[in-house]
Amino acid sequence: MTDIINKLYEKSEITESDLKKLISNDDFNDYLIKKAVEVRKKHFGNKVYIRALIEISNICKNDCYYCGIRKSNSVCDRYRLTKEEILECAQKGYELGFRTFVMQGGEDGFFTDSYMADVVSEIKKRYPDCAVTLSLGEKSFESYKMLFDAGADRYLLRHETADEAHYGKLHPESMSFKKRMSCINSLKEIGYQTGIGFMVGSPFQTLDNIVKDLLFIKSINPEMVGIGPFIPHKDTPFCGYSAGSADLTVKLISIIRLLLPKALIPSTTALGSISEGGRERGILAGANVIMPNLSPGNVRSKYSLYNNKLATGLEAAEHLIELKEKIKSIGYEIVTDRGDYNG
Repeated sequence: MTDIINKLYEKSEITESDLKKLISNDDFNDYLIKKAVEVRKKHFGNKVYIRALIEISNICKNDCYYCGIRKSNSVCDRYRLTKEEILECAQKGYELGFRTFVMQGGEDGFFTDSYMADVVSEIKKRYPDCAVTLSLGEKSFESYKMLFDAGADRYLLRHETADEAHYGKLHPESMSFKKRMSCINSLKEIGYQTGIGFMVGSPFQTLDNIVKDLLFIKSINPEMVGIGPFIPHKDTPFCGYSAGSADLTVKLISIIRLLLPKALIPSTTALGSISEGGRERGILAGANVIMPNLSPGNVRSKYSLYNNKLATGLEAAEHLIELKEKIKSIGYEIVTDRGDYNG
């Protein structure tokens, strides 16, 4: 098994069979993590980049079967931030030392292209030394281009699964795998630093699906990759399914680090939510980004994509000093620069 890990480490061609064997065998996880950390430290040292997450709306036109803010969830307590509230979050974040703002939300028709372009350009005008990341779902090429021209630097759009049949099991017929792939290609073509990713342990996911995801990620060569364990939400069709594995998520972070040595890989809130110290485990396995929540305190619990999401404590931006100490205790250092991809 060490020969497969070494092939990854040396950037040799990796096969589907190699990845299946590696994922299925846990006897060499320590060696895998060791090599992933070597690569991570070669390119980033001990730096951990922080992004200020602003969850602008939990209103969504889509009905993804796994998501707590899906359109059909009639008991979801909906909210939408105003432009002023978003800008207040950015001001607070800037004062705390954040130099990247991530605006995330459901596909909410209120936030038109022109509205969001205005928000983005205002943030860039006020804070020219900052990066703006958007995670607002599927849009047309023209929409993505308008937001890019307004100053957006990065865009996160998880592909969720690289297998079309599996995609169909996670989403209603109104949503298209081909459209998701087209959106990812548009983002790359326009020039965004592009982030993709998937849920580990999502319903109906197989080992073949995971391998396909990894090879897809390698082929797209995104600047950012976000993975986290699937966690069911009580008000969705998948409420009775088991959560994904923190251990497997951590292992896949290491594999992705070896596949994409320079990628920006967050240790996600989902990983921290499902496992005590999960976020720290992700950093220790090769991740190099953390995204503390900067949303107004009264809406954090409402942006509920899954059950038992961490909404207060060290994942909140106000606790940055404690978070820095936590990360320092495992041998890493939070830095406040933009943390751009340097391919």
